[in-house]
Amino acid sequence: MRYHTVWITIGLLAATLMLVRVPETLSKEKTGSGQTVYVPAYATIFHGDREHQYKLTITLSIRNTDIERPITLMAVDYYDSSGKRLKRYLPGKRLVSPLKALHYVVDESDVSGGPGACFIVQWYSAAPVSPPVVEAVMIGTSGQQGISFISRGVVIGEN
Repeated sequence: MRYHTVWITIGLLAATLMLVRVPETLSKEKTGSGQTVYVPAYATIFHGDREHQYKLTITLSIRNTDIERPITLMAVDYYDSSGKRLKRYLPGKRLVSPLKALHYVVDESDVSGGPGACFIVQWYSAAPVSPPVVEAVMIGTSGQQGISFISRGVVIGEN
């Protein structure tokens, strides 16, 4: 009986390992000159039967994952659900040192982006680097209820 249990355990472990996939973000692949990244964000989400809006604070996080080289941010722009640019966060270029993280915040009271808000982030590097992690973190609290989630950026263009 014990022998049978060991083989079942080994079989379950093997099946589990076959389902595990290494995320693409763990790739050591270096990229060239830069990218344009689309980051979904939510200033509000709907809840309840009457589509009540739940307000959220948005934090855009940009993390240089390269250990040796900086990247240069060319643009960090915030758009609403209809695609209208609401805010430009960078007046010019900004150097991001190796392993440095930057953040930009949209206040909970600013619902102008709506449920289909997004950021467009453009970055550049003269030498090949590990691509940055670009994601939005949304959080909201009301009374004793709270919600938080993240949204990872998607590369929409190579520079």
